[in-house]
Amino acid sequence: MTQTSKRAQGRVPLSRELVLDTAVKLADRGGLESLSMRKLGQELGVEAMALYYHFANKDEVIDGIVDLVFSEIDLPASGADWKTAMRQRAISLRDALLRHRWAIGLMESRRKPGPASLRHHDAVIGSLRSAGLDLPTIAHAYSLLDSYIYGFALFMANLPFEPSEEVAELGQDTLRAFPIGAYPNLVAYVAAMRPDYDYGDEFEYGLDLVLDGLQRAAGSSRSELGSSSPTTSQPEARPE
Repeated sequence: MTQTSKRAQGRVPLSRELVLDTAVKLADRGGLESLSMRKLGQELGVEAMALYYHFANKDEVIDGIVDLVFSEIDLPASGADWKTAMRQRAISLRDALLRHRWAIGLMESRRKPGPASLRHHDAVIGSLRSAGLDLPTIAHAYSLLDSYIYGFALFMANLPFEPSEEVAELGQDTLRAFPIGAYPNLVAYVAAMRPDYDYGDEFEYGLDLVLDGLQRAAGSSRSELGSSSPTTSQPEARPE
């Protein structure tokens, strides 16, 4: 009995949603390099040609799974305090990227963004507008936030240890291989680490610094807007 006939007997009918869910799981397990139409078909128990009924090519599948990752990210709630909303969005985005590490370099690179991506970007811009930032400053703010979030996620994904491991102990083990006194500043740094130090906690520390800076920029934008508003001049009194 062929794989296709086995599928017809007891498996869920092939659909766009099922293909994308399966593609995400395949990429999560083996990275994007493990994703091909042939392997995807094997995972689903169908011939690769069956996938072309739903997708024109692999690139369209990638567009779809990137949009699925966007759908996992918390959107800034309408009317919520912008700083709180941006903090929650950043943490949610970081968490989604660490679940789907293959997506880190793809989220902002697609030429055909899906509806979840468009909703996400629209909501973020709306939240930043509610802070009083003008549109050119929003462009700077969005770039700054995403550079920090994506950069931190990429760094975390490539650490040679788990963030919650005994980092201080690992550092001391590394330094023992070198002459005493060779790296005094590094020794002092490692020695000062708390036993419960978790590198993952650094994300929120840095995020708050970024958001505090944006809050100051928002205050400056409002001040400049107020100072540039035309004042109503009083008519000059005419002599009788």
